[in-house]
Amino acid sequence: MFTPAIPMPRTEPDHPEWQYLDLMRQIWESGSQRIDRTGIGTRSVFGAMLRYDLADGAMPLITTKRVYWKTATREMLWFLTGETNIRPLVLQGVKIWNEWPHARYVRETGEAIALDDFVQRIAEDEAFAERWGDLGPVYGKQWVDWPTWRYRKDGLYERGEGINQVAQVVESLRSNPGSRRHIIEGWNVAELDRMALPPCHKSYQFHVAGNRLNCALYQRSCDVALGLPFNLWSAALLQRMIAQQVDLEPGELVWMGGDTHLYLNHEHLITEQLARQPQGQPRLEIVRRPDSIFDYRIDDFVVDNYTPHPPIKAPVAV
Repeated sequence: MFTPAIPMPRTEPDHPEWQYLDLMRQIWESGSQRIDRTGIGTRSVFGAMLRYDLADGAMPLITTKRVYWKTATREMLWFLTGETNIRPLVLQGVKIWNEWPHARYVRETGEAIALDDFVQRIAEDEAFAERWGDLGPVYGKQWVDWPTWRYRKDGLYERGEGINQVAQVVESLRSNPGSRRHIIEGWNVAELDRMALPPCHKSYQFHVAGNRLNCALYQRSCDVALGLPFNLWSAALLQRMIAQQVDLEPGELVWMGGDTHLYLNHEHLITEQLARQPQGQPRLEIVRRPDSIFDYRIDDFVVDNYTPHPPIKAPVAV
């Protein structure tokens, strides 16, 4: 088993990023080696927790490698539209969902088209994108349009009005802040087989303590090297946006992982990242308050004091 080099003394021992790096080290050095869905193999632990205080604009933005926070932000804004086609992301240069529809296209058509060529067709051909760019009812669809069915007098069922969980949570935080039901859920069992990827960050619960809004995210499956930096940023971003909308201060983000893993082919990334020290204290400013949670734009978010180490590339497991 690979063992990373002995870490250097911590220049900022209280930096909140150490808990992420310690989790990475724990998984790589002592996690259970497993065969996973992708066939690549992982080292995994079950049941992990990270906690971040978001007071004074603080954000869990990883600094030991560059995280493209604008890409993650565009994805979150896309979720809030309820859109499930990758074309709006492709047109913004966001690549994080491209591999799944590409793999489906190759599998179903037998055409060995390169990923970049497939994405170009998605961007240029709206009809092609409509046929091949859809991911099924993933994340945002469940968040803002959870399907319902109603019984008709003739004994049949018809589609009812979808449930906007995000809007309901915002309203319940305003009208009943002490409720224990401020939840956004993505795990719709009836529709899992139609999704390109069942939701990994599946359950968000919000909690009001005084004038602070806390958030707990449960993630059933987590790629710590590539996915978790995005997941932490996105969850904190959603928490900050909702807090602004309901006139509360951001509180604590509590992240909880089920199968929390590192892929075996990410060894170079892990080795390099664990040799680095966190640096800087990134802060997020939301420069505008839109009329609703669904009206934010990318220009509404400004990050200060983000001076990360260089990016580290690694393949995405599909």
